[in-house]
Amino acid sequence: MGLPGSGKTTLADRVTTVLRSLGRTVTWLNADNIRAHYDDWDFSREGRIRQSHRMRELADRSELDFVLCDFVAPLPEMREIFDADWLIWVDTIPAGRFEDTNRMFVPPDHWHVRVTEQHSELWATTIVSQIIQ
Repeated sequence: MGLPGSGKTTLADRVTTVLRSLGRTVTWLNADNIRAHYDDWDFSREGRIRQSHRMRELADRSELDFVLCDFVAPLPEMREIFDADWLIWVDTIPAGRFEDTNRMFVPPDHWHVRVTEQHSELWATTIVSQIIQ
C-alpha cells in the first residue's frame, strides 16, 4: 500500500519476478487492473471500501503460494477489511498526484516492511527474504 506514484506497482512487479525465480507460484492483483475489469472507477469512500472487499475476495480465491495486491488503501478501514498477511507500506513520497487521496490518506500504524526509497530491486530482495522464511 502507499500513495499513487510511490512505486507500489514497480515493487510488486519486481517481487513477483523474484518469487517466480525461486519457483514459487504467484498471482499479482493490481488495483487499477481490477477496477478496469469491473468498470468501477468510484474513488469515493464507499467505492474504496468496495474495492477492499473485492481485492480480499479475489485474493482468497487463489490457491497459489503468493498473492500480491498493490493498491493505495488510504483508509484504516480498508486495510482492516483486506487484512493482509504482510503489509508493505511504500512510503517514498510525501504526497501523491491526487489531492482527494492525499486528504483521506491515514498512514498505517503497523506494517511488516516500510519501504522508504524507490529502489525496487533492493526492496524486493529484502521483502522476499522475509516472507519466505
